[in-house]
Amino acid sequence: MEKVNRQKILNLPNGVTIIRIAAIPIILLLLFTSGQTYKIITALLFLFVAGTDTLDGYLARRRGMVTTLGKFLDPLADKLLIVTALIALIPARGIPFWMVIVIVGREIAVTGLRGIAVSQDIVISASALGKYKTVFEVVSISFLIFEGNLFSIDFHRVGMALLWIAMGIAVISGINYFKDFLKTIMV
Repeated sequence: MEKVNRQKILNLPNGVTIIRIAAIPIILLLLFTSGQTYKIITALLFLFVAGTDTLDGYLARRRGMVTTLGKFLDPLADKLLIVTALIALIPARGIPFWMVIVIVGREIAVTGLRGIAVSQDIVISASALGKYKTVFEVVSISFLIFEGNLFSIDFHRVGMALLWIAMGIAVISGINYFKDFLKTIMV
């Protein structure tokens, strides 16, 4: 068995990704803790942790620290954070179960498609729509976590409106991924 250089695997960008995964249980615990202060802390923590996705990608590319582990962990961390938060928001904030099923189903379908594509030596990169979907998911989840009213803004209502947009983008981008894949294999 070949010895793996740990320094190449356990680098700063991968460490940031691991922190994103490790923060999920803390966010869940805080999400189910009552009180407006906890809602604010949880929403801010979720936003910060979700923002580390940009940081780890930037660090990996800028410093030439892209690793196979990072390519695997980064999208996994993103999906775990979003999907876990959405599922927890069903009982915590009363978001519709079916909306979560649509969004999570899309994630599973696109991840499966990417796995099939890789086995055929086809790379399916993230689309602009997919990135917009993620932004809308993160912002909607943050609003839904906060939930209260501030400056005459009903955060739950705004969060739900943003979640509808995120779900619409999720469906459209999911369909586009499948169309693009079918075009590629039909050539």
